[in-house]
Amino acid sequence: MNIVEIQVSEEYKNERIDKFLSTVNNEWSRTQVQLWIKDGLVKVNDRLIKTNYKCQVDDNIVVEIPEPEALDVVAEEMDLDIYYEDQDVLVVNKPKGMVVHPAPGHMSGTLVNGLMAHCKDLSGINGVLRPGIVHRIDKDTSGLLMVAKNDMAHESLVQQLVDKTVTRRYKALVHGNIQHDHGTINAPIGRDKVDRQSMTVTNVSSREAVTHFHVIDRFEQYTFVECQLETGRTHQIRVHMKYIGYPLVGDPKYGPKKTLPIDGQALHAGILGFEHPRTKEYLEFEAPLPAEFLNVLEQIKNNR
Repeated sequence: MNIVEIQVSEEYKNERIDKFLSTVNNEWSRTQVQLWIKDGLVKVNDRLIKTNYKCQVDDNIVVEIPEPEALDVVAEEMDLDIYYEDQDVLVVNKPKGMVVHPAPGHMSGTLVNGLMAHCKDLSGINGVLRPGIVHRIDKDTSGLLMVAKNDMAHESLVQQLVDKTVTRRYKALVHGNIQHDHGTINAPIGRDKVDRQSMTVTNVSSREAVTHFHVIDRFEQYTFVECQLETGRTHQIRVHMKYIGYPLVGDPKYGPKKTLPIDGQALHAGILGFEHPRTKEYLEFEAPLPAEFLNVLEQIKNNR
């Protein structure tokens, strides 16, 4: 069981403890915190409290985080689009509509289910639900992912992500006509305080987020861009492009409702590069745009 200790600062005085804890750690949902409180896993100044407790300045909060429930992940035969594989790493092109790893209530049809049928040796650092998974892309984002087949490779790839040496370039189609050929968005991202399922640019309980972009092509109402991630926050490109006024076409969470005929955001992780954990050779892979994305581009080109 992992124990986390948190001190309450002046800005959170009189805030409900469940809201406070889900704000300071955006990995914790408010519902999850409430369950921990009811199970006696949260103490304030060495005393058990209720979910409606109002925080006071200098309160010492101790949270006992229970071990995740061990859930069996079933291997499922899938026709995976493997770009590279050796004894240490695997690079796969994830199709749009596929979830990367299982979660309670969604235990089949994920990339991990397919990987477990494809190869038996995946790193165990991320536990039973995420074997081999070093980084993720959203369900409706297509493109390349690196997978670790042992713990040595996993630790190396994660460190490269921390050191910002992994190349991750995405193609995106956005609403509006971006006038600048190049740009950098440096704006911290955290959990939206109103909608906990969404991320937003905020200075409260946020993490550094940097996205570079350049324009590939312009249309009357749209712009085709390539985005390069310097950091890897949840929904980063989707949130950043909305923040500067150019939301992704088809994005059901951050974009306008009236958009082009595409199922989910027009976003593709097309280029992935990293240093091989064992050989130290730099490897780079490129996956072409999926047919649906190409069809939408062709449609707006023909209407230009």
